[in-house]
Amino acid sequence: PAASRPCTFPAKLWLLVNNPRVRSVRWDARGEGLLIYQALFERELLGGGPGAAGEAEVFKTKNFGSIIRQLNLYGFHKLTMGPAGPALGHRLGPAAAGDSPDSPDGPRHHFWNPHFRHNRPDLLVRIKRLTKANKEKLDAGLKVPSRLLDDLQY
Repeated sequence: PAASRPCTFPAKLWLLVNNPRVRSVRWDARGEGLLIYQALFERELLGGGPGAAGEAEVFKTKNFGSIIRQLNLYGFHKLTMGPAGPALGHRLGPAAAGDSPDSPDGPRHHFWNPHFRHNRPDLLVRIKRLTKANKEKLDAGLKVPSRLLDDLQY
């Protein structure tokens, strides 16, 4: 039986990046990070009408900054492109392909999480929302439950 729509942010993101109709969120070349094309993402997924995912409302916000905040809360890190390749940082440099200021898809953001990998949905259960309570549990070596398994059953 098909489950209801995924309710956790990482589950929604996983389904979007693997949906061929969604053009604004893609895997990076190594399948280890997300490429988010901001202007296209805003039009495609935050515009309010039916988006590429076929649903009227994918996220409860129309604000791209809220999406960035959710990525940060779930432990995603922004990558920058340096001489040695991707590195943890704040923003992709302007020399990155497809990231010119006049690009119709807007700025490109590159995010990484050790448990968000192409063809590895089994790792998603390790992504925890970094609330104060969850951070205290993790720091104390305790387990934090995850709802992701239920979200990804079709």
